[in-house]
Amino acid sequence: MLTARTVQRQLAALLPECRPAGTGDSTLEIAGQGMDAPRLISATMLEGGPLCRRLVPGAPTPGFRAFLDGTQRSEVVSYVAGVPLVLGHTAAVIRERRAGRMYTWGAPLSASRVYGPRMMLARAAWATLAAAYGDALVDTSDGDADVTSHPLALRDAAIHRVQGHREALEWRLAEAWCQREDDPLFIDGGISGSEAVAVSPATIGVVKSHRTLYAEGDALVEVLSLAHRERSSVFRVTSPKRTTVASWYLRLRDPEGHDPMWGLIRVESAHPSADAVDRIGERADEVSRWILAESSPLALPDARWDKMVYGIRDCEEFLRATR
Repeated sequence: MLTARTVQRQLAALLPECRPAGTGDSTLEIAGQGMDAPRLISATMLEGGPLCRRLVPGAPTPGFRAFLDGTQRSEVVSYVAGVPLVLGHTAAVIRERRAGRMYTWGAPLSASRVYGPRMMLARAAWATLAAAYGDALVDTSDGDADVTSHPLALRDAAIHRVQGHREALEWRLAEAWCQREDDPLFIDGGISGSEAVAVSPATIGVVKSHRTLYAEGDALVEVLSLAHRERSSVFRVTSPKRTTVASWYLRLRDPEGHDPMWGLIRVESAHPSADAVDRIGERADEVSRWILAESSPLALPDARWDKMVYGIRDCEEFLRATR
């Protein structure tokens, strides 16, 4: 795997005009948190009537066999005439639970790449980089001559590319699971980016961030008022570039004394067929019981422990130990 120091030394030898950037524990993911503007979207209901709060019936019951998560880390390693060159690392793993212990399913995936905007660099400089890094060099400008030259915009473009490559690794593992296994897989994040994953009855996506909320007006009040072990009605999530899925909000922990997002997750599952829509509430209750069962033990000391289950923390710890 490429390291920041290694790439800096290589770039200094390849391009004498390069100016190295400081390296350390701070990543562009931290600097770029909250780049997307918050928004509200009205959703189409799948479970009869307007969106409302529903208590999940029955005791929490474990139902997941395995957990999938990916990680990314990116940092500016050098500047060429003010243009940032970014080193990005991506990885993904499925961790399978057997007799109360966690094991790696299949082979973890990882990749390291150098990201930069070809249109902002001299032709000779880009040719030098391409000769040195080959397929590991990613053009963040897509050949667009009108791309902005603002260093922060160029940095953000690299972050989005790193995110896309991390998601691609996650989809590869999730699709492999769907081809080989029938048992439920807990996926950290949405499932609509891959059609094979989105339509599979074996995959459940859990979204922890809420820059987009699928509720407005009274529906939003209902979502933010969810109590521990309550879920919202099921609704449809659609996008021109993604597969339609069924979704609902679920409160994992008591929000008393915390902000409205505390312990709030959004669940995604395969959209029901026309003859199964009337049973979507039963499916949501079943899956919600599975997720509630995973809320213990706590995923401490992770700062996101109110929304994170221990199986996903195990994935992250595994990837952190192997990078």
